[in-house]
Amino acid sequence: MDALAPDTRLLVPLARRPGPLDSLLIHPAGGGLAQYLGVASRLARHGGVHGIRADGLLAGEEPDDSVPEMTRRYLGLVAGLPRRPNLLVGWSLGGVIAWELAARLAEDGPAPAVVLIDSFTERETVGDAVRADLAAAVERSVSDLGGGRDAARARATALAHIRASAGHRTEVRGTGLALLIACASAHRAQQVDRWQRLADRLAVRRIECGHFEVFEPAHRSVLLGHLDEFLGRLAFLDRLTTAAQEYAR
Repeated sequence: MDALAPDTRLLVPLARRPGPLDSLLIHPAGGGLAQYLGVASRLARHGGVHGIRADGLLAGEEPDDSVPEMTRRYLGLVAGLPRRPNLLVGWSLGGVIAWELAARLAEDGPAPAVVLIDSFTERETVGDAVRADLAAAVERSVSDLGGGRDAARARATALAHIRASAGHRTEVRGTGLALLIACASAHRAQQVDRWQRLADRLAVRRIECGHFEVFEPAHRSVLLGHLDEFLGRLAFLDRLTTAAQEYAR
């Protein structure tokens, strides 16, 4: 694994609890982690939870505009965690980075499981509507900050991430267990097909809402229900592996 030196500024502890699951949440376009709080609370029932925020949100920081660069940087952060994560979760761009990161981690250890929350393998499958909504969402979030330096940094970071997404095509295969939660869109069939071509073990669950509505209260129970089902499957497989190892002794 060729990682850069760890940059712990970007590593955010969300729950320090003992348990069999160590989860890592990867920021979406825009760089923050606030939308993950409900997911993090659910994951904390099973063990420790950390998040990676994006560079560029604070004074003196510069945003990244390359998925490979973010993947390399975040590998260094994994080395600074108390334990190697066995579950990576990301929404939109965050899922793409999680997928790439899981593939790199699998090069020298067990492949972590991945949860993709309405992520896309490449720009063509995102569609003009999602890209337009993303630009609008950036402007709405930035307008809440007023016209100061915080707003300028938030806008620059989000636009850098849009460039990163536009310039990246996911091609690496995933060997670990994965879940795709796909939102309603005209591109959903193509989205699912592209991920299935890359995944050895992919479960697909659908949620009937738009890309930017997936964390809203009206859809939270469905999202968390899909997550709970997946976590139950992980726990079953873990018990099965442990039983097989004990039997072989």
